[in-house]
Amino acid sequence: MKLLLIEDHAEISKVIFEYFELKGHEMDYASDGKHGIELATTNHYDMIILDIMLPQIDGLSVCRQLRQQGNNTPVIMLTACDEKEDILSGFEQGADDYLVKPFDLNILEARINAIYQRFAGKRAVNELSFNDLVLDLTNHQALRGECHFTLNNAQFKLLKLLMLKSPGIATREEISRELWQDDEPDEDLIRNHVYRLRTLIDKPFKKGYIKTIPKVGYQLSIG
Repeated sequence: MKLLLIEDHAEISKVIFEYFELKGHEMDYASDGKHGIELATTNHYDMIILDIMLPQIDGLSVCRQLRQQGNNTPVIMLTACDEKEDILSGFEQGADDYLVKPFDLNILEARINAIYQRFAGKRAVNELSFNDLVLDLTNHQALRGECHFTLNNAQFKLLKLLMLKSPGIATREEISRELWQDDEPDEDLIRNHVYRLRTLIDKPFKKGYIKTIPKVGYQLSIG
């Protein structure tokens, strides 16, 4: 999993960070709420571990802002408060679970795994993802960072094929069958559709994902 830890207590952060890195997870870290929002909105994470008491922007506000932006990444909140009102406030802002400090790291890991499995089961039905690019199979929309894209039918089919084939290559023949069934298109027409999709999901960003494999087809790549 790729985890984002937003926690201002240096010692607690170090312990959590090292524990999950040793477990093989990819970790990012923010020590305040503002930086946490920036990371959460420009990267794709499987889970956010979010402290409530944070500098600049508190954890409740961080969670609320992410949910208002349409970010549905699961959030588990860490809090020193075990009052019912504080716990309910976390859920009201969109948190998926909470853990009261001090806590056992094994319990935190178990909570994270349980939430991830539930979320992954739901997402597997309705979404495909590649790094920070997410394709909603229900409404034909793509999400990358803070950008939402509504795709036409050809763009949706093309991106879906590229994501299903990743990290492999979608050949020109496969693209042709996906978009036009038995009607053989002009090769320029395939290039045109790829160009339009690139303009939509790659051009606004420094790094493009759609790579041309000469004489073969196209591939999603972060390299």
